[in-house]
Amino acid sequence: MTMNAARQIGLIAAGSQPWNPDICAANGDRFAYCATLSIYIYEMDRRANNFCLHSIMAEHKKTITTISWSPHNGNLIASASIANKIIIWNVAEENSVAQLDVTTGTPLSLGWGLPDKNSVMFICSHGPLYVWTFTCGQSVVAHKDVQSFSAEICQFRCHPMDPGKIAIGHVNGSISFLCPGQRILKHSVRIVTEDDGELSDGCQITCLEWDPLGVDYLLCVVAYECIVLVDSSSTKIVTKFQLPSVAISVRSLSWISSAPGMFITGDANSGVLRLWNVSKATAVESFRINKTGFHSTYVVTAEMSRDVSKTSYAHGDQCCQTDRLWSTSATLSDAASSKGSVLPVAKILCLFADGAVGLYDMRRKRWAFLREKGHVETIFDCKFSPDDPNFLATASFDGTIKVWDIQTLKAVYTSAGNEGIIYSLSWSPVESHLIAASTSRNGAFIWDMKKGKITSRFQEHKQGSNIYTVAWNQKDARRIATAGSDCQCIVSTLDGRAIVRYRHAMAVYGCDWSPHNADIIATGCEDKNVRVFYLATNSENPVKVYSGHTAKVFHVRWSPLREGILVSGSDDCTIRMWDYTQDSCIRLFQGHTAPVRGIVWNPEIPYLLISGSWDCSIRVWDTRDGASLDRISDHGADVYGLSCHPKRPFLLASCSRDTTVRLWSLLSFVHPLEISILAGQPWNEILVSPVTGKEHAMHIGTPPLLAGKISRDIKLDLDRSSGDTFRKSLVLFSKFFGKPEGCTNLWDLVNINLGLEDNVLSSESYRCGIVHSKHVVSFKLSEAQDLELIRMSKFGRAGLGNQTREDQLRTAADLNIKLGNVQKYCELQAELGEWDKALAIAPFVSLKYWNNLIRRRAHELMEDDSSDVIPFAVAGRQTALLVDFLSTRGLHNDAYLVAAGAGDRDEENGSDDDDDCSKRLHEMHVAPPKSNKRTKDKTISLLERTSHDLADWYLLNGSPVLAACCHLSIDDHQGALSKLIRGFELELAAAIGQVLEMTDGLLLVAIELLSRRCERLGRWELGVCLLRRFHGTGRLLVRLCSRCAAPMSEVNQLHDLAGLPSLEESAAMAEQLRSDENKRLECVEFYMISSMPEVGLQLGIDEVKGRMALVGWTVDDVFDLLQTISAMQTEKLQKQSKRMSELLVLCAYVGALMAIRHRFDSVVLPLFTHAFFVIKRDGPDVPLSHSLISREMTIWEATRLLGKNETAFSSEQRVAYDELLHKVGCCGEASVGRVIVAASNLPSHSDINVSCLNNQRIKGPVFFLEDGLSAVSLSDAVMWARVNPFSPLASGMRINPF
Repeated sequence: MTMNAARQIGLIAAGSQPWNPDICAANGDRFAYCATLSIYIYEMDRRANNFCLHSIMAEHKKTITTISWSPHNGNLIASASIANKIIIWNVAEENSVAQLDVTTGTPLSLGWGLPDKNSVMFICSHGPLYVWTFTCGQSVVAHKDVQSFSAEICQFRCHPMDPGKIAIGHVNGSISFLCPGQRILKHSVRIVTEDDGELSDGCQITCLEWDPLGVDYLLCVVAYECIVLVDSSSTKIVTKFQLPSVAISVRSLSWISSAPGMFITGDANSGVLRLWNVSKATAVESFRINKTGFHSTYVVTAEMSRDVSKTSYAHGDQCCQTDRLWSTSATLSDAASSKGSVLPVAKILCLFADGAVGLYDMRRKRWAFLREKGHVETIFDCKFSPDDPNFLATASFDGTIKVWDIQTLKAVYTSAGNEGIIYSLSWSPVESHLIAASTSRNGAFIWDMKKGKITSRFQEHKQGSNIYTVAWNQKDARRIATAGSDCQCIVSTLDGRAIVRYRHAMAVYGCDWSPHNADIIATGCEDKNVRVFYLATNSENPVKVYSGHTAKVFHVRWSPLREGILVSGSDDCTIRMWDYTQDSCIRLFQGHTAPVRGIVWNPEIPYLLISGSWDCSIRVWDTRDGASLDRISDHGADVYGLSCHPKRPFLLASCSRDTTVRLWSLLSFVHPLEISILAGQPWNEILVSPVTGKEHAMHIGTPPLLAGKISRDIKLDLDRSSGDTFRKSLVLFSKFFGKPEGCTNLWDLVNINLGLEDNVLSSESYRCGIVHSKHVVSFKLSEAQDLELIRMSKFGRAGLGNQTREDQLRTAADLNIKLGNVQKYCELQAELGEWDKALAIAPFVSLKYWNNLIRRRAHELMEDDSSDVIPFAVAGRQTALLVDFLSTRGLHNDAYLVAAGAGDRDEENGSDDDDDCSKRLHEMHVAPPKSNKRTKDKTISLLERTSHDLADWYLLNGSPVLAACCHLSIDDHQGALSKLIRGFELELAAAIGQVLEMTDGLLLVAIELLSRRCERLGRWELGVCLLRRFHGTGRLLVRLCSRCAAPMSEVNQLHDLAGLPSLEESAAMAEQLRSDENKRLECVEFYMISSMPEVGLQLGIDEVKGRMALVGWTVDDVFDLLQTISAMQTEKLQKQSKRMSELLVLCAYVGALMAIRHRFDSVVLPLFTHAFFVIKRDGPDVPLSHSLISREMTIWEATRLLGKNETAFSSEQRVAYDELLHKVGCCGEASVGRVIVAASNLPSHSDINVSCLNNQRIKGPVFFLEDGLSAVSLSDAVMWARVNPFSPLASGMRINPF
């Protein structure tokens, strides 16, 4: 049974390309946009109530020009590129179903307008319109009517309601129409300006859109400045719309199908979204939603759920709910809506000129999704900052450098661009804000990311040369090396002055400074050779020339841990390792099937090497014997750059032509080290010994040992510390091994829970993360005060026009206030929507009336689904209602802030608030109402609920560490451990549990699963040592030793280490207990760790069957006993075929009941089905029947559909339901819930695997069963193994995915 060693844990998606207009589309619950070479597809996750990244299509080799979604089949999307290729994608299966090589030019526009669902239309600049029936191979037919135009074509649109009706836009501002059964009307409409009566040839049609609810009307944009409505039947312009200023240009428009006659436009030079109605020539509403201009828009029809509180949190993706993508202040539009106006229900997919992508909810005036600008082209290099492991710099074909905070996956710095292609990066070893870069156009340069400008340039290479690589000397910051197509590697000073030029026979693609000697540099050349130069000789000749590659050498990398060891990657698909003291290759690495590009050494494990290739894969190598330890194929295109950081050495960053940056965990290669630290093992089992040195770690078969500087520094820090160094080691190494997202935040909250706040509160990282509930209000108030200092004035917008009824009501209100009828005045103003006026005067009626009025306003805003409800609900003390309102819309962060704020007010104000209010009302001669203050306990309950909701949301979106932070923010230790265990962060859960000195069962769950991991790794003694550190693990030790299939002497040694009797002693003790019915479990345990486990198996199964035959039995009566007898060695169990069949059925059936208890919903039916299958296959003698299992399966499925609404059951179903509930029993709330392995929601390009449990495509990490072919998701494998130790293949083999 296997699974990939390296796991994807983060993904930075590309931004949208700025080149072509038709690069976004939507269909139902999905939308798509294009980077230059990739298509990103997002899908609505109804459980999480947001759009999540579903897949990335990256098969085009050149710029994508257009995409179009099939209106007939929501799984099909067509795309075209400048490589003259059209691809039909199946989104659900994530593969291409058909490809066409176009011979007549580049397809500029695609459409699916014909009745034939398997045909797609495309057109090139001069026509004709072609029809491709992609189910018939390469068969393409030219449309007989759509050809021979006098002006080039830029776009066409098929009518969504009338197949065959087509509008064609031309570069001269004219439009042609084709209607079914009629001759084509070529250039029948030509849009002219009022100034000169015509448009120049450069004023082309830039956008066309048919009215989705009508037949004849068409909107078009000409030259980005003129919007018109055209009647296709009369070929006349109906309306010419007026932009507010001649300086405004429009790049895109879209109809809103949910609001007849309404459409939106996006300004090209600013982030203003305008709402229009065809009945008016001017815009109805304007929203400034971004700083940069629009590139394209598309109206998405999928509607987010109004109520997500009842959804089951299962699994999801990085999305837009948290402070990472929007905050409370960002949920409101910059512009207030007109008084009394109601905005249409619409979500606008917005693509901006800077590459940002967002989904704007117009009705709610907030972002439902926002992905800030990313690279739009191939990413050639990525490097971590030497000083900060959270900063990753990337270089791209798009000419920009971006610096990412990998904790939030946001770009924090971006260069100005316009430098041509940026091939390579190198950070300054001294000034962490400086980055050197090499380019295709302007040589090399140094960029100051904080100042946002280039501080120096290197122009020593020949004019027009491509500079392929740059390397900043990490031991001597005064030197920078560059190499390029002019056949030179030049070492320069920081001011650009050349120190030495190393000339080569051909282009130089790679260079790298030795980390051990500031004067040694290696190069890789197109002439297939690797050279080593020594600056101290003052010679331009190399001191070493290594030959052996059969194609050009690209990158070269010195080992950071082994002096004199160098590797090189080549276009011959191999990697070679060289020793400076020798003249020939000492190791050859073969496995890649295309040129090798990225290479990086692990900074802690001296033999670990990682490489990336044009074969779209990343490989992990053991340089001791040349073995390929793992192959990662989740990138969809060439892998160029790789990087690790010494402070977080088991996090790998990679970049690719698929325009993504991906983060990988390499912890699977060093699991024994993490567990050794948790188990308090000696340092010589964790670190390279000063006596034996690194050479000991290089012996084949030696377990991994840490050999880097950072691990040594941690050890020195611990040696100098006093007190409990074990707990400190858990904290330090947890951060060392931990993932970037939330790990530091988690330990900050642990310190606060322990009362160690002094060093935490001043930390900027803590203030920017999830803060403790007792700090959240003060921190947010401080944040608000900072914002107030820099706020800018907001200007309202004009209304839609006054109505006669409103004039009458205003007149009536004026009369009433003049006559002193204050309450009537307030009612009229409220009816007019002038709530500010009404609420300002209402206290003079009474506080009770004011409170009633403000609650009415809050209720109205809730009905309108408006975010403006927050201040009114808070003022009206409707905290619980407001929290429910925010939570059901997925705004869990805002709900949490409101609940925390309510608790803070209650704690600080007490009853003084009411007393002070009464005093002020007395001064106003207003009688105070009776107090209606919420109790503190109720507020705390509300805060806990919102924290739990936010934690569930994080877990659902693949972030269990942040979910645990939510629980620790309210001192909920059990909840934090539960989320870490459910997210498969077992080491972190064990460390947190020990530091917090937890003694409940959740910590033991984590420890048990880690001991199973030791078993999988063959480290039985380590598993024993881990278990013995904790009380209450005796039964777990018995099971672990029972499963060990080692020689007798080794098993006895393991027993001795575990404090258990030897095999012979265990047999004798079992015989003594056999006659005692009250000690049957103890008797079975001794048999299982003896030389006669088959006796224990027989006794155990008979005991289980006897208990299950009793009326009123529960899983608690049999589960522990089943777990014990299931620990029998596999080889011995398989010899007991009859008993094995009985055991498999019992474990599967009881496992299904335990899965129900733990809410492992996705494996309940497979477990029931598995039991059913084994009964049918083997006919074992068990107290179960087909009818019983079928009935319980049916009732369980019914409860999932109907919930716990027993009134919907028949009397027979209710009896069965009650029996099932009794068998299942109950479990503590903190320990239940589906396992969602961290980041299992991220898309990949690995081989498509279908789960043998449910026949569904597996998303995320895959676990292969013993036959090497059958697969299940890692999440399902973990849940299955926690309730049933045997494989789903019913072979008697155990499943161990831990």
